[in-house]
Amino acid sequence: MSAATIRRATADDAAALSAIGARTFVETFGHLYPADDLAAFLADAHGLARAQADLSDTRTAVWLAEADGDAVGYALAGPCGLPHADVTNRCGELKRLYLLKAWQGGGLGARLFEAVEAWLQAQGAENVWIGVWSENFGAQRFYARHGYRKVGEYDFPVGRTLDRELILRRP
Repeated sequence: MSAATIRRATADDAAALSAIGARTFVETFGHLYPADDLAAFLADAHGLARAQADLSDTRTAVWLAEADGDAVGYALAGPCGLPHADVTNRCGELKRLYLLKAWQGGGLGARLFEAVEAWLQAQGAENVWIGVWSENFGAQRFYARHGYRKVGEYDFPVGRTLDRELILRRP
């Protein structure tokens, strides 16, 4: 594999963002859901309209990780929307950070994470929050290594399926 680069995504990247978002979600979690739940979630959360909305929202930022011109991962950050009593309008959130499995474990995720944290700090975020699936132990270990701890839980819908999500924040 060639080395991956990271860059801020632009409006021209909507199709690539939609595709890598759906591909990484299916690769990571697709086996967990009934086909109709997965299809409904992908259409809403990773459809082209959603990617365009994320890229045009001035309160959010998206980064693409690319190798040989192809997206191999991405990260999305913006204002915190997690359901926790301590969340204020001054809180930022890492909303998504996904890599294709072939690109995990080599430091690319840490590089994406550093870009997100730097951007959120530059935006004046007082705290950074993260939601992570309760059974995604690899991601939980990654965030724990960066000082994040569980401060709550909530139900995250994927179609009609409800996943238990952990809410993390660095103390």
